[in-house]
Amino acid sequence: MKVGVLALQGAFARHAAAVERAGGAAVLVRTPEQLDGIDRLIMPGGESTTMSKLLDSQGLFAPLADRIDSGLPVLGTCAGMILLATDVLDGRADQRTFGAIDITVRRNAYGRQVDSFETDLDVRGLDEPLHAVFIRAPRVESVGIGVDVLATVDEHPVLCVAGSIMVAAFHPELTDDLRLHALFLSIGAAE
Repeated sequence: MKVGVLALQGAFARHAAAVERAGGAAVLVRTPEQLDGIDRLIMPGGESTTMSKLLDSQGLFAPLADRIDSGLPVLGTCAGMILLATDVLDGRADQRTFGAIDITVRRNAYGRQVDSFETDLDVRGLDEPLHAVFIRAPRVESVGIGVDVLATVDEHPVLCVAGSIMVAAFHPELTDDLRLHALFLSIGAAE
């Protein structure tokens, strides 16, 4: 399975390594042509406004939007979650999103860099808790119909899935636990 990892900015190298360890073949995506032939895509953490601008300047926004609309499975972590959301609070007016999952997120809702934290999450579908790293993380303020919440922190969703779209407010690539990447690789695999 060829898994594209958006490699414009952010933690893409760690995601690519996790994909390889989880049994996929990672492909770094920086141009529209590199979207060809991928079976799914990871949008990593980083800075969502910068990533939005880079998607435009590299000519990736429209072709990626078409692939997402056509059912491409996508995992968005931290900034990737913001880019996939329908609504973003505390974002810039010129920030674009793909509107691929019906959630409203608040940028940097857990605080500044010094407020970053780690916690163990009970994830529906996993037998053991998943250690999660939150760095200037977004917070899901609301979810729409059809969005399944798989994990929460203080009653706020931090891991959601809707169809072929999975989003996490945390950074699964920063731990050695591959279960979230493996779960993502299984989305739609039987179809």
